Amino acid sequence: MNILLIAPNIDGTDVGEAYVAFKWAEALAPLVTLTVLSFERPGRTPLATQLPGVRVVTWPEPAWARQHERLNAMLKPAWPVFAAHVRHWLTKTLAAGERFDVAHQLMPQAARYASPLRHFDIPYVIGPLGGALDTPAAFRAEAGSAPLFTRLRALDAFRFRNDPWLRASYSGAACILGVAPYVAEVLADIPLRRFEPMLELGIDDVAPARPSPITPGQLRLLHVGRGVRTKGLRDAVRALAHLPDLPHVTLTSAGAGEEIALCQAEAQTLGVADRVTFLGPQPRARIEELYASHDAFVFPSFREPAGGVLYEAMRHGLPVVTAARGGPDFIVDDSCGLRLPVNTPARYAADIATAIRRLHGSPTLLATLGQGARDRVLAEGLWPVKARRLVDLYHDLQTPLLRRAAYPQG
Repeated sequence: MNILLIAPNIDGTDVGEAYVAFKWAEALAPLVTLTVLSFERPGRTPLATQLPGVRVVTWPEPAWARQHERLNAMLKPAWPVFAAHVRHWLTKTLAAGERFDVAHQLMPQAARYASPLRHFDIPYVIGPLGGALDTPAAFRAEAGSAPLFTRLRALDAFRFRNDPWLRASYSGAACILGVAPYVAEVLADIPLRRFEPMLELGIDDVAPARPSPITPGQLRLLHVGRGVRTKGLRDAVRALAHLPDLPHVTLTSAGAGEEIALCQAEAQTLGVADRVTFLGPQPRARIEELYASHDAFVFPSFREPAGGVLYEAMRHGLPVVTAARGGPDFIVDDSCGLRLPVNTPARYAADIATAIRRLHGSPTLLATLGQGARDRVLAEGLWPVKARRLVDLYHDLQTPLLRRAAYPQG
């Protein structure tokens, strides 16, 4: 198949969306004839070098877009420039007689960017899209205020109903991919031809199996994530206060942010400070060591569109305690973790404590869920597996077109 893949940034030496886009391109390259269109940043390893055997077309990313990295990552201010490049290049390429079986706008992940692919008679895919989850009402008082560009997310629902370019982009797509099933609900105001849930993240391999629990009688819990209220660290700390009879249940936090100091104060107030270790930000190698040295992953993030750290923990065979909401509710099933309803902060902490107590009281359950976590990422999370599933989708989208060509109406 001749596939066109577009994303504003594709770079295996970067982080975030650029790195994820690179992993998709790298995994697809052996399976299809691949052309990628992207920006390129000065001083980085050329994308053509990173993707040998792939046809690569790039344009310099505007310098003004790189001046505020966080703003650039959140808002993609150079998207109109990139979209114009794509539209111009594709117009010339199609006029010269080249054809693509499927075009795929892989990134941006946020569901707020009109696609240049809507202007062409090529079946196209957008996504996996994510984001647009709100904070549950009972948690908003503790969530604090968000930066202005984050609060602009409140306009998303209005745009889904009224933005003609965004609506045309999504309704015209042969398929919209979402990081989890909830994305279909977010886009309910737009008539989609087809929707498929597909997590944008993947893994390269799984870690070696290890005993569970590592030390009988102990339960070492791990939380990895940015120090913001929505990641649920405060709820995990509060859960320990419900377990005074289980002093060998401990919690380790790896991450930085304004929430960390608040959680430290909460642990002191609740009398569990001696059972919680706050490590702060850690290098990747140390994070991998933490996954290998703990018994379970507690990640009660209640506004998580995807949840890449879940795959990281699951590849180490860690059972998961998480929210029955957003991305975690899709990534984790009953074979590998315990998913909890998000209601009120008090009830949520109590439910987390009940789940932890179940794991502590049943080494068999702990081992079964841990093995289930490894099995699930092996079955669904490896990059080659994900790429094959995407290629199957491309072929499936081509089938109706081929049928119409073979049996024209009239």
